[in-house]
Amino acid sequence: MQFVAFERAKQGTGASRRLRNTGRAPGIVFGGDTPAATIELDHNALWHALKKEAFHSSILDMELAGKVQKVLLRDVQYHPYKPQVLHVDFQRVDNKTRLRKKVPLHFVNADNSPAVKTDKCVISHVMNDIEIECLATQLPEFIEVDLGEVVKGATVHTGDIKLPKGIKIVTHGRKNITVATVVEPVEEVVAAPVAAAPADDKKKGKGKK
Repeated sequence: MQFVAFERAKQGTGASRRLRNTGRAPGIVFGGDTPAATIELDHNALWHALKKEAFHSSILDMELAGKVQKVLLRDVQYHPYKPQVLHVDFQRVDNKTRLRKKVPLHFVNADNSPAVKTDKCVISHVMNDIEIECLATQLPEFIEVDLGEVVKGATVHTGDIKLPKGIKIVTHGRKNITVATVVEPVEEVVAAPVAAAPADDKKKGKGKK
């Protein structure tokens, strides 16, 4: 994906506030052998780009001052209640940049699995994204989790994921983290109707001579 950024001369809280009032979003780009640079972007274009999954988890082409450089979205600050981006951070990357980044998990083939197709189970996604380590050039937009073979009672762990070459999952010391579980269907129990209690014999005989 490619986007356009502009050099920003004025800095500070007041300057950023005035910038937002003109429909722009302040930001910064850092990393590499070049000093960090303050930038600004068209807010509406940035807002729509942020709705796309690839904008968060892939290498982007940023055009700045007529030159295109490879960057990665690192942080976004949103207004607490307005649909507004307050600030955005990008990191410059190249072929030698090694990074850690959270990427989305895409679960596929669940409907064709024995657990779902035969046993009518439901797949519960414990994780929706995962942190990986790789070279910037190897960064995938997402990691695919194939559920085509899961069976009733199974649990899918990080060790079950087939990773692209050069990709390593960052576990922070944990082992075989649970990614998804198979939830068995709950059988509905219908209670049997309760028979009416027999009438009291004395009550039946009351009033007889």
